[in-house]
Amino acid sequence: MTTIRRFCCNDLLRFASVNLDHLTETFNMSFYMTYLARWPDYFHAAEAPGNQIMGYIMGKVEGQGESWHGHVTAVTVAPEYRRQQLAKKLMNLLEEISDKIDKAYFVDLFVRASNIPAIKMYEKLGYVVYRRVLRYYSGEEDGLDMRKALSRDMEKKSIIPLKRPVTPDELEYD
Repeated sequence: MTTIRRFCCNDLLRFASVNLDHLTETFNMSFYMTYLARWPDYFHAAEAPGNQIMGYIMGKVEGQGESWHGHVTAVTVAPEYRRQQLAKKLMNLLEEISDKIDKAYFVDLFVRASNIPAIKMYEKLGYVVYRRVLRYYSGEEDGLDMRKALSRDMEKKSIIPLKRPVTPDELEYD
């Protein structure tokens, strides 16, 4: 049985196999530690019997006013555990925290424009492409900024797509 729980420091030494996928962004240890310290409610692991990390989600809450939102920094599931709806469960958890606890207007995430399986999954979860970010990934590949409106955004203003692509310099948040 899968357990979804808060990510903890020891998990940083046990989750490398989940990050082996070439589409998964990996970060340095201090980056993960910052998220763990600043946004612990947004950092969760899916664990298999035997304590193997199956996947994780890492995010934060940021912005001001109607731009107050939850952000998915990373969500990934190890290849051997895919197609079990773990990513969906992890995403639902982050959305629930953003909506009910932090009263955010929307959740956003960035995905490589070439990562069609992930884009299709996010669309099934209710996300729409808000804008294209030119050369977002390592200055080479475009990223898509995808958003899902939450209950506080009753008019769904946060998901009205921009008509033109933007550059990373034009993004409002880090």
